Amino acid sequence: MLRLNNLKLPLEHSEQALRAEILKRLSIKETELLSYHIYKRSYDARQKSKIDFIYSLDVDTTENTALLVKFADDAQIKQRPDDTYQFVAEAPKDLVERPIIVGMGPCGLFAGLILAQMGFKPIILERGKEVKKRTVDTFALWRKRELNEESNVQYGEGGAGTFSDGKLYTQIKDPQHHGRKVLNEFVAAGAPDEILYLSKPHIGTFKLVSMVEKMRETIESLGGEIRFEQRVDDLLLENKQVQGVVLRNGEVLKSQHIVFAIGHSARDTFKVLFDKGVYMEAKPFSIGFRIEHPQSMIDECRFGDFAGNELLGSADYKLVHHCKDGRSVYSFCMCPGGTVVAATSEKGKVVTNGMSQYSRNERNANSAVVVGIDPEKDYPGNPLAGLELQNELEERAFVLGGEDYNAPAQLVGDFLKGQPSTELGDVEPSYKPGVKLVDLSECLPDYAILAIKEALPAFDKKIRGFARHDAILTGVETRTSSPVRIKRDYPSLQSINTQGFYPAGEGAGYAGGILSAAVDGIKIAEAVALDMLLSNQQS
Repeated sequence: MLRLNNLKLPLEHSEQALRAEILKRLSIKETELLSYHIYKRSYDARQKSKIDFIYSLDVDTTENTALLVKFADDAQIKQRPDDTYQFVAEAPKDLVERPIIVGMGPCGLFAGLILAQMGFKPIILERGKEVKKRTVDTFALWRKRELNEESNVQYGEGGAGTFSDGKLYTQIKDPQHHGRKVLNEFVAAGAPDEILYLSKPHIGTFKLVSMVEKMRETIESLGGEIRFEQRVDDLLLENKQVQGVVLRNGEVLKSQHIVFAIGHSARDTFKVLFDKGVYMEAKPFSIGFRIEHPQSMIDECRFGDFAGNELLGSADYKLVHHCKDGRSVYSFCMCPGGTVVAATSEKGKVVTNGMSQYSRNERNANSAVVVGIDPEKDYPGNPLAGLELQNELEERAFVLGGEDYNAPAQLVGDFLKGQPSTELGDVEPSYKPGVKLVDLSECLPDYAILAIKEALPAFDKKIRGFARHDAILTGVETRTSSPVRIKRDYPSLQSINTQGFYPAGEGAGYAGGILSAAVDGIKIAEAVALDMLLSNQQS
């Protein structure tokens, strides 16, 4: 089979037009084309008057071998790569030990799934609740201002990605096609087939809930064990080798292979690991606000006359500005047709995030506008200094919002003028429980405020109306990524100073989003399985 890349057709083309373009590109007859399917579809909207679809296709013909010779110098026509997932191991029948996975976000979920599929019967420990009960707790904060510190946007089955836009694209290098395994498993769990070929697939929160449940059932059917509301409070070590974990209820679970996929918000667990001597270091992350505009404005700016076309859906954007002082300001986790949500996991703090449903049909578009910060310059000290900065900023936001989980907010025009907002314009903030209009300059360090003030007018030149007076800024966005990296050895993927301890996913500093975290979970599962086989042979 052939992989045919960069095939361009007008937005609203017929199926026959696609077939005809394949025949033309390969210079073959109708009878020589056996089949084709779409591997990837994106769009080119650089010219708003002429938007095209760009295809990568898997094509089978009667002349595959001859065509590969004929087009040997054509980078757009190659042999289709084999992206079938191959398991690296199979658990022996006499395997006594079971691996433990701490955390059941995308990384822990896929680490558990792959280990279960290989027969290792993992035990997954999740401090939060199963996804439906977690959803009830999450809505309690949004609707009633009631926070459950162990069951919220950050903690619980599915991880933080469950209450997000459900984006399934990443820029990681993936030579082994692990990302394809992730997408195939999602489809098997109920995701729409289109995620297999769209260049920027997404699922949305409600679809993710049912998918996570089905994947849990799969793990359990393969002998895996999942325990909810089981927080790990201690790590058992002997000569720098893990021996097990201690749960909050005092129970001890023994294993010499433990995956920590705890997410970027498990500050208490980071402290436990730091106190136990697990090597970690501070890493850069970003801070800022959420910004909201009418989705219709974004659609018109990106798609022109094609705005509202069902084939395109709601428009997104990606913006970067390099400031005069060397800092970078960029849009992050853009949610077309979504809402800004309360994402704190700790009392007395306000944190924002973005979320959307599969339909992406809410009135506003939102994204984070954040400033990159660096530990050496902005939060020097111990490896946990970034956590301390996050705490400080989130507490400031809580106070400015009125200490009732309202978020502090400000109109963009007032923010640029340096004056508090007193009334809303046409853009209605979507954050629940609600917002309090203030001066957001009190939320972040001066260097971050100055950087965002410089960036917004620059963004307005790229998307007209981005800096409109009544666009809404809501504070604060602090959990863009983990503020620490728990360094690991290669190729074992174990901690550099703690044997049998596998730092994984976003919390450990090795992923950024659902897909990359899931891929890291697969890699970790493979490393665990191979080491367990080796240990079993040596025992």
